[in-house]
Amino acid sequence: MEEQKTPKPTEKMNWNIKPYLAMGLIALLVIILSISFFFILYRYHGVTKNLGALLSILQPVTIGLVLAYLVSPIVNFEERHLLPLFLGKMKSEKKSRKTVRAISVAGALIFVGIIIGILLQMVIPELYRSINGMIDTMPRQVNSFMEWISAYINEESELSGYLEMALTKVTEFFENWAKTDFLPQTRNLIAGLTSGVIIAVRMLFNVIIGIILSIYILMSKEALIGQSKQIVYALFSGKKANTIVHTVHKCNEIFGGFISGKILDSLIIGILCFICLYFMKMPYSVLVSVIVGVTNVIPFFGPYLGAVPSTILIMLADPIKGLYFVIFILVLQQVDGNIIGPKILGDSTGLSSFWVVFAILVGGGILGVPGMIVGVPLLAVVFYMIRNILDYVMEKKDLPQDPASFVKVEKLDLETNKLVIRPEKEVQKVEIPKKLTKNGKK
Repeated sequence: MEEQKTPKPTEKMNWNIKPYLAMGLIALLVIILSISFFFILYRYHGVTKNLGALLSILQPVTIGLVLAYLVSPIVNFEERHLLPLFLGKMKSEKKSRKTVRAISVAGALIFVGIIIGILLQMVIPELYRSINGMIDTMPRQVNSFMEWISAYINEESELSGYLEMALTKVTEFFENWAKTDFLPQTRNLIAGLTSGVIIAVRMLFNVIIGIILSIYILMSKEALIGQSKQIVYALFSGKKANTIVHTVHKCNEIFGGFISGKILDSLIIGILCFICLYFMKMPYSVLVSVIVGVTNVIPFFGPYLGAVPSTILIMLADPIKGLYFVIFILVLQQVDGNIIGPKILGDSTGLSSFWVVFAILVGGGILGVPGMIVGVPLLAVVFYMIRNILDYVMEKKDLPQDPASFVKVEKLDLETNKLVIRPEKEVQKVEIPKKLTKNGKK
């Protein structure tokens, strides 16, 4: 008799629900905490008020930290060149270094002050002349426009009645607006000007305090760095502390390199713009060059933000030159985006165009213009940290660290722990029938 083959029992899949349950609970907890934070911040006005008061109190400290961070590369540059001149000529090396640090900090702040003063000296008189020029030319332009309308009305008698009716209604509208809205609002306008003066004085005071704090920070930056690292190594294990210190150093390299490179790039673009506009005999060349250079600090959208008011300003003086300026600014931005920018910045952020626009929109929506400037390097820092975490996890799982290796992955073989590549579909060959005759025969 033939032996009956007993069917092999089907293998049961060992499916453990605990890791998925833990991941779901963590995701739910993150969502709940995010919603709670949003509710507390935007719905409970007491928290928002206290947070605003805290930020207002810390404004001098923020100004001091930002100024010290921006000026620190200039201080380091001066120290490298001045320190060899002072070493050996004083009683102690410590005193030499302290003297060089004081000279470098003072020189850096004076240099920044001179740059700001030059910009203000260039912009304010040019702005004053531009406003005076527009005031002088505006009546002539309005008169010529009214003469053209009068001549057109005389030629088109049917249109004169409609225009007269429209002018009457517009006049009545402005009279009613002046009586009902403008005059009652003058009191609020005066109060707003008074509060604006108070805010300006307070801001000036905070800037002065911030400059003083930046001097203290720059003079003792090594001590502050040493204290920060000491706290990190005290709170974390050696391996984690090394990772934190390395990550902070790399983040500083990304952020600082982008900001300083963007400032240098904008300075070069402003100078090139002024030289070209001067030889093209454009009106308001100094003012327009400053606008283009300053707005160029904002990535992607900056050139267009600076080009719009500059074009309007030039077109008011000469419409044809305004058109020439639009062509010139497009060429200049192509040169900046393809030659000057990559040479200075390189691939400092490592972000694609989509993420650059995303960072600018989110940063601008949260912090305004400062957010548009720092949004790109901040997102680059976040991406760097995420990349390090992913590399660590992939290394633990013995999987490739290159994202390109996962593009065509279909699944992970659990037995071999190897990625299974999705097979490419073969292109089916379609035979083309022979050409038929008019009667339908081959």
